[in-house]
Amino acid sequence: MDVPGTVSHFDARPATVYVPASYDAGASDLPVLVLLTGQPGHVVDWIEGGRLAQTMDAFAARHDGAAPIVVVADGLGDTEANPMCMDSDLGNAATYLSVDVPQWVRSNFRVSSDPRAWAVGGYSYGGTCALQLAVTAPSVYPTFLDISGEDEQRRGTRSESVAAAYGTDTPANEARFELSTPLNILSRNRFPDSAGAFVVGADDEEFRPQTERTFTAAEAAGLEVHYSELPGGHSMQVWAPALEQEMDWLGGRLGLAD
Repeated sequence: MDVPGTVSHFDARPATVYVPASYDAGASDLPVLVLLTGQPGHVVDWIEGGRLAQTMDAFAARHDGAAPIVVVADGLGDTEANPMCMDSDLGNAATYLSVDVPQWVRSNFRVSSDPRAWAVGGYSYGGTCALQLAVTAPSVYPTFLDISGEDEQRRGTRSESVAAAYGTDTPANEARFELSTPLNILSRNRFPDSAGAFVVGADDEEFRPQTERTFTAAEAAGLEVHYSELPGGHSMQVWAPALEQEMDWLGGRLGLAD
């Protein structure tokens, strides 16, 4: 489904949407979960390897048919693209995901307008992005699921990332980039109304230490957070079970479960 970048002008690929059976039966004011993929990636990755429909159907079966509408949005623009989930010379990916996507969902589905009924999640690049959105747009996404995310947005080295975002790697642009990183934002702000789950593979030697750092920083910033490890490395062996594991917690945050 096409989700236009009306405000951001971000050139996204079509999204895919999971609609629970209760919606077809007339349910309204449903909560929303926005999911993001890794990079490289495509929205179908959550459907195929991520077992999205099976996980949501199982959740609905445990909760009298109640489940969120799930929008797998494109935060990349292309399979190999890496806009670092921010507004920069690479495109306004952050505005697309925090403004355009929610506006489109509200205009096309019978969903809740209460921010407490909205969550964002993802794995790898998508996990990093979920945390970025949670700390830059907490009134839009007060609940997040960070699966195997990094401790900051990256496109190569820090110098390469700054140059890609702003044209050149100058001290001013370096400082600008630093201010946009999740760890920096968490160090300067409190988020008493936000909550998040951090999940990572026990054998993920590159991403596990980064996930540990962001969890610790989020906890220090007043977020209600929890951390867990699952068997495996940096793959769907971890990412699909992570969503399944956290659905009851997400459901509770979204008003669907105790």
